[in-house]
Amino acid sequence: MSDTHLPRRAKALPGELLERLPDADVVVHAGDWVDLATLDLLQERSRRLIGVYGNNDGPELRARLPEVARAELAGVRLGVVHETGAARGRERRCAERFPGLDVLVFGHSHIPWDSTAEGPLRLLNPGSPTDRRRQPYCTYLTAAIEAGRLTAVELHRLAPRR
Repeated sequence: MSDTHLPRRAKALPGELLERLPDADVVVHAGDWVDLATLDLLQERSRRLIGVYGNNDGPELRARLPEVARAELAGVRLGVVHETGAARGRERRCAERFPGLDVLVFGHSHIPWDSTAEGPLRLLNPGSPTDRRRQPYCTYLTAAIEAGRLTAVELHRLAPRR
């Protein structure tokens, strides 16, 4: 997930997303948490959390989170960053900036994204589970790793808030 912007854009994370957290081996958040309570909640409910800070995150979050995170997950070299710049040229820029990664999860735009750069580097943006902006739905992503490869990448649309 990314760009939760709590409590500015919503009062809480969607129930559907919260229910899935304990089942995930790893939860990734690509920045713009805005509040410490969301970080604390995800740390409590996740087996493992990988997160970074975003441009809307203040000093307290920046003290607890890196700008860029890297991890190896079952043979997949994962990177997480909030901003990657404009959509045009993103694949080339990210391949140059993040050599040696298999997957880069990013946020900032609130627009879901799934593409592959040369190398091949897979670029994923889960959108936002709380602030759809110009998108038709709030979203998050799930994926699996099998035999050292990312598989079953799925964009989940969340029901509109009432």
